[in-house]
Amino acid sequence: MFDRHISRRSFLTISAMTAATLALDWKRVNAMAAKMGPANEYPTVIIGAGLGGLCCGAYLARQGIPVTIIEQHYIPGGYATSFDRAGGKFTFDVSLHGTTVKNNSVERILKNIGVYDQLEFAELPDVYCLKTPDFKINVPQRNPDLYIQILAEQFPKEADGIRSFVYEMTGIADEVDQLHQNKGEFFKPFFPLQYRKMWHVRDLTLADMLNEHVKNKKLKDALAGLWGYYGLPPSKLSAFYYSVATGGYLKNGSYYIKQRSQDLSNAMAQEIERSGGKILYNKTVTKIRVQEKTVTGIDMSDGTTLAAKAVVSNASALTTLEKMLPKNSIPADYHNQLKSYRPSISSFIVWLGLNRDISDKISCYGTHVSGKQDLEAGYRSCIKGDIENGPFGMAVYDKAFKGYSMPGTSTLMLLFLCGYEPWRQFESDYQNNRKQSYYTQKNQWMKILIRRVEETLIPGLSSMIEVKEAATPLTNRAYTGNTDGAIYGFEQSMENSFMNRISNETPVNGLYLAGSWGEPGGGYEGALRSGELAFQKLMGKWGG
Repeated sequence: MFDRHISRRSFLTISAMTAATLALDWKRVNAMAAKMGPANEYPTVIIGAGLGGLCCGAYLARQGIPVTIIEQHYIPGGYATSFDRAGGKFTFDVSLHGTTVKNNSVERILKNIGVYDQLEFAELPDVYCLKTPDFKINVPQRNPDLYIQILAEQFPKEADGIRSFVYEMTGIADEVDQLHQNKGEFFKPFFPLQYRKMWHVRDLTLADMLNEHVKNKKLKDALAGLWGYYGLPPSKLSAFYYSVATGGYLKNGSYYIKQRSQDLSNAMAQEIERSGGKILYNKTVTKIRVQEKTVTGIDMSDGTTLAAKAVVSNASALTTLEKMLPKNSIPADYHNQLKSYRPSISSFIVWLGLNRDISDKISCYGTHVSGKQDLEAGYRSCIKGDIENGPFGMAVYDKAFKGYSMPGTSTLMLLFLCGYEPWRQFESDYQNNRKQSYYTQKNQWMKILIRRVEETLIPGLSSMIEVKEAATPLTNRAYTGNTDGAIYGFEQSMENSFMNRISNETPVNGLYLAGSWGEPGGGYEGALRSGELAFQKLMGKWGG
């Protein structure tokens, strides 16, 4: 039996959740624009030049709407950025490992805002590699059947379950594609019949879904190997969310943005300015002005005030809604809902510039190392900052494309997902530039992570290091303003994903979210799609 009374909006949220979401209906957008009247009567301020803010800004600017983006950093991008060391000898990417950009919403969005043809994409040699104490597997690009075969060789008694699990994931991704092709139209009572796989996993965690197909614990952990991309272990992560995103990687492949992710952010910023929008760098928004429950503008730390018909926040939702708004601007029940959500996991990252080219000596571009723990225990180690025992990852960027680094050198990223609590003790000193104790811990963690990589993946690594840099959750917090240094916005838990994800339209008239904190969630795809959704909601409000 199924519920015939679930709203159409709830079902559309299914498709809006991940990569292959509903396309913009340009006929409808143009009709709404015609009803609005002069575009210059809708000045909009966007807080933050992360991917969500840039995407929303590009859409609005191309409609002729006056857009001003306020960015605290001196460059655009948020986490989608890069930085130089050793006088430019090494250029490190802050966040990007790989993303899907072909045959999905990313490709469509980038074409819509006029930047797709300005970018180059390098297809990675594999989706990722998984190394455990028992085996190592390469997850191949655009070949789910080969992935099934590789896993079945490791777990021959579970071959049927492996096949059914992978086919269910890719089947869910196919159903979202079908819904996309149907422009979101369906007859509500028949949704559970037309989209059986989507309907089946609507209330399941990834652990629930795995239990339906396979029994071996090590196999379950292998099948959930991309959990770090979404920040939660199988017991807490939506099966739908994992399936659509991972199914998309398996079907469509993983890509790197050449030369760095900064190229994407720069292209979007340039498009905004070409279309008449403005980006103000090194500026901070301190207050969102509200009159009669309606946004009227913003105040900046330098005393500047900007009037606005709407404000779109790419900043932390918690900072936006609890600190930037006047007191009692949001209803108590909405405030309680916010309090029930947790910021996502953060990260500790080490970037290494090596004095030799090791690309021919390493078989994988990106490797996930499980350590000696099972996945759930590994997640707990991440949260409490047990860098000695928790899982970690490594990306050898020179495997992405030839010429990534200068001749005779290599560029690496080492990643340990971690909670904010191990670093909270340094928060006050960090803010007041008393960082000696902070640097001591940061350097200890960096040594441990380098040693673990040397022991498991690259013998002799320490002797090759010419340049090293590291970032902690406090670094993330300082550069992005994200609460607790979150890298995926709110946790993408069962309570705040799928049909329950917080909307990009807030209870304050004219205030919207765009970025990983809102719908559909974190990651490059999620942030871009969130910016597009915010644009759609604005156009619907003004011209619907």
